[in-house]
Amino acid sequence: MFGRKGKVETSDPVVRKLMDIVGESEVLYKREDLIAYECDGYTMYKGMPRAVVFVQSTQQVSEVVKCLNKEEVPYIARGAGTGLSGGATPLGGEVIISMVKMKRMLHLDLENRKAVVEPGFINLKLTQSISDKGYYYAPDPSSQYACTIGGNVAENSGGAHCLKYGVTTNHILGLEIVLPSGEIVEIGKEGIPDQPGYDLLGLLTGSEGTLGIVTKVTVKVLKNPEGKKTVLAYFDEIDDASQAVSDIIAAGIIPAALEMMDDVAIEGVESAAYPVGHPRDIAAFLLIEVDGIVAGIDDQIEEILTVCKQNNVREVKVAKNEAERALWWANRKMGFGAMGAISPDYLVQDGVIPRTRLPEVLAKIKEIGKKYNLRIANIFHAGDGNLHPLILYDASVPGESERAAKAGSECLKVCADAGGSITGEHGVGIEKAAEMRFIFTDEEIAAQTNIREVFNPKDLLNPGKLFPQPGRCVEVKRAGQNEMQPVP
Repeated sequence: MFGRKGKVETSDPVVRKLMDIVGESEVLYKREDLIAYECDGYTMYKGMPRAVVFVQSTQQVSEVVKCLNKEEVPYIARGAGTGLSGGATPLGGEVIISMVKMKRMLHLDLENRKAVVEPGFINLKLTQSISDKGYYYAPDPSSQYACTIGGNVAENSGGAHCLKYGVTTNHILGLEIVLPSGEIVEIGKEGIPDQPGYDLLGLLTGSEGTLGIVTKVTVKVLKNPEGKKTVLAYFDEIDDASQAVSDIIAAGIIPAALEMMDDVAIEGVESAAYPVGHPRDIAAFLLIEVDGIVAGIDDQIEEILTVCKQNNVREVKVAKNEAERALWWANRKMGFGAMGAISPDYLVQDGVIPRTRLPEVLAKIKEIGKKYNLRIANIFHAGDGNLHPLILYDASVPGESERAAKAGSECLKVCADAGGSITGEHGVGIEKAAEMRFIFTDEEIAAQTNIREVFNPKDLLNPGKLFPQPGRCVEVKRAGQNEMQPVP
């Protein structure tokens, strides 16, 4: 980064101004340093940022934003980069404001069951920090070992246990944000979210970094349940597994988690770390967890076992101990990454459907795979109909990336046509912006972009994301040097 005599090797005036704010060592600008920031967990498209600036306080975020506004330079707030829809991917030329050094727990109030953390605080670390006191943080994305609370707020992240406990928005009590003007505002002061007026917490949570930059988060923490038990059920037919899901809910049981994995996904997880020994010849398995007051758990488990047996389960078992339960969950949590054991590349989708449409939609997704000659694995939150088709492809084969993208779009269209949505927790980003038209009219999209313009009138904050961009070429040219390009 520096010359032999310690002088900065750049003539970029914006970079120099950023260094004046945060210090020379906190700004990256050389291409070899910036490559790591050209995409997030959605790797099909990449773009080169102009610079990366590491901030360590709310005041620094405000000063950086004011500087970039004055220079009319677009910018993106980024956490750990685990997002799966390109929300932190530069279109080319933006400055990335990295929040990873803002990673402290600022306040813990167990009496009122809340904590205040900076946006770079790791999701899983929050639970680890309070577990010895008998508390935990409920939202648990599969990437929770790496993803940040600020990123979770931006994407309204979910997780395996969102069936019972809800997604991020259900656990946010307050936010401190820096608006695109550089102004610092607090919403939900003192952790009281239901104040008179508009639900700004709800508006900002899931806005994908287009309305403001989160610099402080007040979250709910929950008391550990008295007990929990986990069931693993193997099925020879997808339809039987899907019907078991509906029958469990219909019986009045709301599991903490109700996950499904099909045969292709099982091949992946059994070929990678944490193999459980799942049979390779089954069509699907269900991973079902109940928690709560100890006195009622056994009754729920017995009813779940009965439902599974009524739906032609091949084998159903209850975890014998915490070690076995932990293994089953480790196997499930690494499901996405495990696809690397059976495919060079994969594209994960994030559609939502009514539970009752599971057999029909899964059959259509299978047909899409046949149409494009691509294998599709399914790992998903069956209890709330949040599907994750993983389209396996090889980017080194000419045309295969394009086929994968088309297959992914068709999977989302099937979900939308079934009365569902194009995303449940991964966000829209750049990946699904065009597919927003599957569920919204032009008038509805215009109403939402009008809201964005109130907060972000110059469209400098995370431009080109979330909504369809008829003028994308214009946006990219204004953003800077390198237009977003498909990965070769």
